[in-house]
Amino acid sequence: MSTKKPLILISNDDGITAPGILATVEVMKQFGDVVVVAPDSPQSGMGHAITINQPLRLVKNNQFGPDVESYHCSGTPADCVKLAVDKVMHRKPDLLISGVNHGSNASINVIYSGTMSAAMEGAIEGITSIGFSLTNFSWEADFSASKVYMHKVVAQVLAHGLPEGTLLSVNIPDVPEKEIKGLKVCRQARAKWVEEFDHREDPHGRDYYWLTGKFVNLDKGEDTDEWALSNNYVSVVPVQYDLTAHHAIQTINSWEF
Repeated sequence: MSTKKPLILISNDDGITAPGILATVEVMKQFGDVVVVAPDSPQSGMGHAITINQPLRLVKNNQFGPDVESYHCSGTPADCVKLAVDKVMHRKPDLLISGVNHGSNASINVIYSGTMSAAMEGAIEGITSIGFSLTNFSWEADFSASKVYMHKVVAQVLAHGLPEGTLLSVNIPDVPEKEIKGLKVCRQARAKWVEEFDHREDPHGRDYYWLTGKFVNLDKGEDTDEWALSNNYVSVVPVQYDLTAHHAIQTINSWEF
């Protein structure tokens, strides 16, 4: 029986100094050897962007103490994972954890999320990957419940693995641990952001815009991540990077091109 500890890669989109990634490191050290490669500044909303028009900087640091190999990177979350796999890791990681993100990545947010894109990049590389998010954007957020449920999910994933091409998006409601009712495996809610652009003018008379808007849940189902979170459950959504609309292939094949 192998006694080798799992090798765990950690990244995020809030940056190397975010409290959420510190919470992740503290939990993952209980499972194995940890390597951190994370952005040197916040990269929220970057999605799966990669850097191709400028060089990347990768700098070793001591952010998490002498027993955690840690680097900050000038690129996006996806860049961090790519660099970690190619230049930092001594072998393929057994697990990639992204987060804990400051803010929800439920529903359509998985598309925009740098946190989930780091996890997605891990899955593309064939690494078992999970993105964790807490529905609180504050830097002073309490991650104690997140740490408990992160431990539960990671223990199960290490024991059972994940189906090929699949990763997990895990969102934790921002309530005390005693108020969380458990975990629900569910689907993404059908929802969207209704954007507005606040038009302003700089001192030189030039126009500029700030993106604003509100999140609108269009889904009344009780099997969704939004329903789970609003009812104090941790939501666990299996996600895949194959974006093929398989159900549409037969229909489109019937067209006369």
